[in-house]
Amino acid sequence: MKSFARLSPALLALALLTAPSVWGQILTGKGFTADPTGYRSDDSVPRQQQEVAPGTIIKDCPECPEMVVLPSGSFLMGSPPDPEHDPFSNEKPKVIGEPDEKPQHRVQIQSFAIGKYEVTQEQWFAVMGNNPSANKGRILPVEQVSWDDIQQFITKLNQKTGQKYRLPSEAEWEYAARAGTTTEWSHGNDESKLGNYAWYDKNSGSKTQAVGHKLPNAFGLFDIHGNVWEWVQDCWHETYAEAPADGSAWITGCSANQRVLRGGSWNYGPANLRSASRFVYMPGNRYFIFGFRLARTP
Repeated sequence: MKSFARLSPALLALALLTAPSVWGQILTGKGFTADPTGYRSDDSVPRQQQEVAPGTIIKDCPECPEMVVLPSGSFLMGSPPDPEHDPFSNEKPKVIGEPDEKPQHRVQIQSFAIGKYEVTQEQWFAVMGNNPSANKGRILPVEQVSWDDIQQFITKLNQKTGQKYRLPSEAEWEYAARAGTTTEWSHGNDESKLGNYAWYDKNSGSKTQAVGHKLPNAFGLFDIHGNVWEWVQDCWHETYAEAPADGSAWITGCSANQRVLRGGSWNYGPANLRSASRFVYMPGNRYFIFGFRLARTP
Protein backbone atom coordinates (compact mmCIF):
# COMPACT_ATOMS: atom_id res chain seq x y z
CA MET A 1 0.00 0.00 0.00
CA LYS A 2 1.33 3.43 -0.88
CA SER A 3 2.11 5.68 2.07
CA PHE A 4 3.35 9.16 1.34
CA ALA A 5 3.50 12.53 3.05
CA ARG A 6 3.99 15.63 0.93
CA LEU A 7 5.69 18.77 2.15
CA SER A 8 3.74 21.98 2.53
CA PRO A 9 4.44 24.64 -0.15
CA ALA A 10 6.64 26.56 2.31
CA LEU A 11 8.72 23.53 3.22
CA LEU A 12 8.91 22.48 -0.41
CA ALA A 13 10.31 25.88 -1.35
CA LEU A 14 12.86 25.61 1.45
CA ALA A 15 13.89 22.12 0.34
CA LEU A 16 14.34 23.27 -3.24
CA LEU A 17 16.44 26.23 -2.17
CA THR A 18 18.71 24.24 0.13
CA ALA A 19 18.97 21.08 -1.99
CA PRO A 20 17.97 21.59 -5.63
CA SER A 21 18.15 17.88 -6.44
CA VAL A 22 15.70 16.87 -3.69
CA TRP A 23 12.08 17.47 -4.60
CA GLY A 24 10.85 17.03 -1.03
CA GLN A 25 8.51 14.07 -1.40
CA ILE A 26 9.08 11.89 1.66
CA LEU A 27 8.35 8.20 1.76
CA THR A 28 7.46 6.42 4.97
CA GLY A 29 7.07 2.76 5.69
CA LYS A 30 7.78 0.06 8.25
CA GLY A 31 10.92 1.10 10.10
CA PHE A 32 11.57 3.68 7.42
CA THR A 33 10.70 7.22 8.49
CA ALA A 34 12.62 10.17 7.08
CA ASP A 35 13.47 13.54 8.61
CA PRO A 36 10.83 15.92 7.14
CA THR A 37 13.57 18.24 5.86
CA GLY A 38 15.03 15.43 3.81
CA TYR A 39 18.32 15.52 5.72
CA ARG A 40 19.72 13.99 8.87
CA SER A 41 19.56 16.50 11.71
CA ASP A 42 23.08 17.33 12.92
CA ASP A 43 23.83 20.98 13.54
CA SER A 44 27.57 20.26 13.71
CA VAL A 45 27.67 19.39 9.99
CA PRO A 46 26.83 21.92 7.25
CA ARG A 47 23.51 21.03 5.63
CA GLN A 48 25.03 20.52 2.18
CA GLN A 49 27.41 17.91 3.67
CA GLN A 50 24.82 16.03 5.70
CA GLU A 51 23.62 12.63 4.58
CA VAL A 52 20.27 12.64 2.80
CA ALA A 53 17.81 10.93 5.13
CA PRO A 54 16.59 7.43 4.29
CA GLY A 55 13.15 7.59 2.76
CA THR A 56 13.77 10.81 0.85
CA ILE A 57 12.59 10.80 -2.76
CA ILE A 58 15.09 12.34 -5.18
CA LYS A 59 14.05 13.51 -8.63
CA ASP A 60 16.66 15.51 -10.54
CA CYS A 61 14.59 16.57 -13.55
CA PRO A 62 11.01 16.18 -14.77
CA GLU A 63 11.86 13.15 -16.90
CA CYS A 64 14.33 11.66 -14.39
CA PRO A 65 13.36 8.56 -12.40
CA GLU A 66 12.24 8.95 -8.81
CA MET A 67 14.95 7.60 -6.53
CA VAL A 68 14.37 6.34 -2.98
CA VAL A 69 17.23 6.86 -0.51
CA LEU A 70 17.89 3.63 1.38
CA PRO A 71 19.59 3.43 4.79
CA SER A 72 22.97 1.90 5.44
CA GLY A 73 22.85 -1.61 6.83
CA SER A 74 24.03 -5.18 6.57
CA PHE A 75 22.23 -8.29 5.39
CA LEU A 76 22.76 -11.92 4.48
CA MET A 77 23.02 -12.18 0.71
CA GLY A 78 22.05 -15.32 -1.15
CA SER A 79 20.27 -18.50 -0.12
CA PRO A 80 20.93 -20.34 3.14
CA PRO A 81 22.53 -23.80 3.09
CA ASP A 82 20.25 -26.58 1.93
CA PRO A 83 18.23 -27.98 4.84
CA GLU A 84 18.85 -31.49 6.03
CA HIS A 85 16.42 -33.75 4.25
CA ASP A 86 15.50 -37.34 5.02
CA PRO A 87 15.83 -39.19 1.68
CA PHE A 88 13.07 -41.58 2.78
CA SER A 89 10.63 -38.73 3.43
CA ASN A 90 8.14 -37.49 0.85
CA GLU A 91 8.46 -33.94 2.14
CA LYS A 92 10.41 -31.52 -0.02
CA PRO A 93 13.03 -29.23 1.52
CA LYS A 94 11.38 -26.00 2.63
CA VAL A 95 14.23 -23.78 1.41
CA ILE A 96 14.92 -23.58 -2.30
CA GLY A 97 18.21 -22.20 -3.52
CA GLU A 98 20.44 -22.73 -6.52
CA PRO A 99 24.19 -23.36 -6.15
CA ASP A 100 24.97 -19.96 -7.70
CA GLU A 101 23.08 -18.31 -4.80
CA LYS A 102 25.59 -19.71 -2.30
CA PRO A 103 27.45 -19.42 -0.03
CA GLN A 104 25.20 -17.08 1.87
CA HIS A 105 27.35 -14.25 3.20
CA ARG A 106 27.02 -11.01 5.12
CA VAL A 107 27.36 -7.74 3.19
CA GLN A 108 27.62 -4.20 4.53
CA ILE A 109 25.77 -1.61 2.43
CA GLN A 110 26.29 2.15 2.51
CA SER A 111 23.31 4.44 2.03
CA PHE A 112 22.41 4.84 -1.65
CA ALA A 113 19.45 5.78 -3.78
CA ILE A 114 17.66 3.35 -6.07
CA GLY A 115 14.80 3.71 -8.53
CA LYS A 116 11.36 3.59 -7.01
CA TYR A 117 10.24 2.03 -10.29
CA GLU A 118 11.87 0.29 -13.22
CA VAL A 119 12.96 2.82 -15.86
CA THR A 120 10.03 3.48 -18.17
CA GLN A 121 9.84 3.87 -21.91
CA GLU A 122 8.98 7.55 -21.50
CA GLN A 123 12.14 8.12 -19.46
CA TRP A 124 14.29 6.18 -21.92
CA PHE A 125 12.91 8.14 -24.88
CA ALA A 126 13.55 11.48 -23.13
CA VAL A 127 17.26 10.64 -22.89
CA MET A 128 17.92 8.44 -25.93
CA GLY A 129 15.33 9.65 -28.45
CA ASN A 130 14.17 6.12 -29.29
CA ASN A 131 12.07 3.33 -27.83
CA PRO A 132 13.33 -0.21 -28.48
CA SER A 133 10.58 -1.92 -26.47
CA ALA A 134 8.51 -4.71 -27.97
CA ASN A 135 5.42 -3.94 -25.86
CA LYS A 136 4.97 -0.19 -26.28
CA GLY A 137 3.56 2.04 -23.56
CA ARG A 138 4.57 5.33 -21.93
CA ILE A 139 4.77 4.00 -18.36
CA LEU A 140 5.61 0.43 -19.20
CA PRO A 141 9.17 -0.59 -18.30
CA VAL A 142 11.61 -0.13 -21.14
CA GLU A 143 12.79 -3.52 -22.42
CA GLN A 144 14.87 -4.94 -25.22
CA VAL A 145 17.79 -2.96 -23.81
CA SER A 146 21.20 -4.53 -23.33
CA TRP A 147 23.66 -3.89 -20.52
CA ASP A 148 25.77 -1.99 -23.05
CA ASP A 149 22.78 0.15 -24.13
CA ILE A 150 22.15 1.08 -20.51
CA GLN A 151 25.72 2.32 -20.07
CA GLN A 152 25.09 4.77 -22.93
CA PHE A 153 21.81 5.85 -21.33
CA ILE A 154 23.58 6.44 -18.01
CA THR A 155 26.34 8.50 -19.64
CA LYS A 156 23.79 10.78 -21.29
CA LEU A 157 21.66 11.09 -18.15
CA ASN A 158 24.72 12.02 -16.09
CA GLN A 159 25.69 14.66 -18.64
CA LYS A 160 22.16 16.05 -18.47
CA THR A 161 21.87 16.13 -14.68
CA GLY A 162 25.44 16.45 -13.44
CA GLN A 163 24.78 13.46 -11.17
CA LYS A 164 26.39 10.02 -11.00
CA TYR A 165 23.66 7.57 -11.92
CA ARG A 166 24.70 3.96 -12.37
CA LEU A 167 23.37 0.44 -12.24
CA PRO A 168 23.10 -0.95 -8.71
CA SER A 169 25.58 -3.59 -7.67
CA GLU A 170 24.13 -7.05 -7.30
CA ALA A 171 24.47 -6.75 -3.50
CA GLU A 172 22.71 -3.37 -3.47
CA TRP A 173 19.93 -4.79 -5.61
CA GLU A 174 19.31 -7.72 -3.26
CA TYR A 175 19.52 -5.48 -0.19
CA ALA A 176 16.89 -3.21 -1.78
CA ALA A 177 14.71 -6.15 -2.80
CA ARG A 178 14.78 -7.82 0.62
CA ALA A 179 14.03 -4.57 2.48
CA GLY A 180 15.04 -6.13 5.77
CA THR A 181 13.53 -9.57 5.15
CA THR A 182 15.16 -12.99 5.03
CA THR A 183 12.26 -14.71 3.29
CA GLU A 184 11.86 -16.04 -0.25
CA TRP A 185 10.18 -12.82 -1.43
CA SER A 186 10.11 -9.41 0.21
CA HIS A 187 6.54 -9.96 1.40
CA GLY A 188 7.34 -13.30 3.06
CA ASN A 189 7.23 -16.99 2.14
CA ASP A 190 3.56 -17.16 1.13
CA GLU A 191 3.54 -17.79 -2.61
CA SER A 192 -0.23 -17.19 -2.75
CA LYS A 193 0.38 -13.49 -1.98
CA LEU A 194 2.99 -12.96 -4.69
CA GLY A 195 0.38 -11.67 -7.13
CA ASN A 196 -0.23 -8.68 -4.86
CA TYR A 197 3.36 -7.54 -5.42
CA ALA A 198 4.50 -8.85 -8.80
CA TRP A 199 3.65 -9.38 -12.44
CA TYR A 200 4.68 -12.91 -13.38
CA ASP A 201 3.58 -15.86 -15.49
CA LYS A 202 0.31 -16.39 -13.61
CA ASN A 203 -1.10 -12.87 -13.81
CA SER A 204 0.77 -10.79 -16.42
CA GLY A 205 -1.33 -11.59 -19.47
CA SER A 206 1.93 -12.58 -21.24
CA LYS A 207 3.30 -9.04 -21.42
CA THR A 208 4.86 -6.25 -19.37
CA GLN A 209 2.56 -4.10 -17.26
CA ALA A 210 2.64 -0.44 -16.18
CA VAL A 211 5.04 0.21 -13.33
CA GLY A 212 3.74 0.93 -9.84
CA HIS A 213 0.40 -0.89 -10.03
CA LYS A 214 1.27 -3.59 -7.49
CA LEU A 215 2.13 -3.20 -3.82
CA PRO A 216 5.64 -1.96 -2.94
CA ASN A 217 8.06 -3.67 -0.60
CA ALA A 218 8.92 -2.19 2.81
CA PHE A 219 11.44 0.19 1.21
CA GLY A 220 8.72 1.59 -1.07
CA LEU A 221 10.08 -0.04 -4.24
CA PHE A 222 7.63 -1.24 -6.87
CA ASP A 223 7.97 -4.23 -9.22
CA ILE A 224 11.19 -5.35 -7.55
CA HIS A 225 9.87 -8.85 -8.23
CA GLY A 226 8.71 -9.57 -11.78
CA ASN A 227 7.68 -7.42 -14.77
CA VAL A 228 11.20 -7.33 -16.30
CA TRP A 229 14.53 -8.81 -15.32
CA GLU A 230 16.78 -5.99 -14.12
CA TRP A 231 20.40 -5.65 -15.21
CA VAL A 232 22.92 -4.93 -12.44
CA GLN A 233 26.53 -3.80 -12.73
CA ASP A 234 28.26 -7.06 -11.78
CA CYS A 235 29.76 -9.60 -14.09
CA TRP A 236 28.81 -13.24 -13.62
CA HIS A 237 30.41 -15.54 -11.05
CA GLU A 238 29.30 -19.13 -10.61
CA THR A 239 29.11 -18.79 -6.81
CA TYR A 240 29.55 -16.13 -4.13
CA ALA A 241 32.88 -17.54 -2.97
CA GLU A 242 35.20 -14.53 -2.38
CA ALA A 243 32.41 -12.05 -3.21
CA PRO A 244 32.92 -8.47 -1.94
CA ALA A 245 31.56 -7.83 1.54
CA ASP A 246 31.24 -4.06 1.11
CA GLY A 247 28.35 -3.99 -1.36
CA SER A 248 30.49 -2.94 -4.33
CA ALA A 249 29.97 -4.38 -7.80
CA TRP A 250 31.99 -7.56 -8.40
CA ILE A 251 33.69 -6.91 -11.73
CA THR A 252 36.94 -8.87 -11.39
CA GLY A 253 37.66 -12.58 -11.84
CA CYS A 254 34.56 -12.97 -14.00
CA SER A 255 33.49 -16.42 -15.15
CA ALA A 256 32.91 -15.09 -18.67
CA ASN A 257 31.98 -11.89 -20.47
CA GLN A 258 28.49 -12.02 -19.00
CA ARG A 259 26.45 -9.73 -16.74
CA VAL A 260 23.89 -10.42 -14.03
CA LEU A 261 20.14 -9.75 -14.02
CA ARG A 262 17.86 -9.96 -11.00
CA GLY A 263 14.19 -10.06 -10.05
CA GLY A 264 12.45 -12.26 -12.59
CA SER A 265 9.97 -11.14 -15.23
CA TRP A 266 6.41 -11.38 -16.48
CA ASN A 267 6.92 -14.80 -18.11
CA TYR A 268 8.76 -16.52 -15.25
CA GLY A 269 7.43 -18.42 -12.25
CA PRO A 270 7.61 -17.67 -8.52
CA ALA A 271 10.97 -19.40 -7.92
CA ASN A 272 12.69 -17.04 -10.35
CA LEU A 273 11.18 -14.01 -8.61
CA ARG A 274 12.77 -14.82 -5.24
CA SER A 275 14.99 -12.14 -3.71
CA ALA A 276 18.03 -14.43 -4.07
CA SER A 277 17.36 -15.59 -7.64
CA ARG A 278 19.98 -14.74 -10.30
CA PHE A 279 20.10 -14.76 -14.10
CA VAL A 280 22.95 -14.19 -16.56
CA TYR A 281 23.28 -13.00 -20.15
CA MET A 282 25.77 -11.46 -22.54
CA PRO A 283 26.02 -7.66 -22.06
CA GLY A 284 25.31 -6.87 -25.70
CA ASN A 285 22.12 -8.92 -25.97
CA ARG A 286 18.65 -7.38 -25.99
CA TYR A 287 15.55 -9.27 -25.00
CA PHE A 288 11.91 -8.34 -24.41
CA ILE A 289 12.14 -9.37 -20.75
CA PHE A 290 15.28 -7.34 -19.93
CA GLY A 291 15.01 -3.89 -18.31
CA PHE A 292 16.58 -2.07 -15.36
CA ARG A 293 16.30 0.40 -12.51
CA LEU A 294 18.94 2.96 -11.64
CA ALA A 295 21.02 3.69 -8.55
CA ARG A 296 23.09 6.65 -7.47
CA THR A 297 24.80 8.11 -4.43
CA PRO A 298 22.36 10.57 -2.77
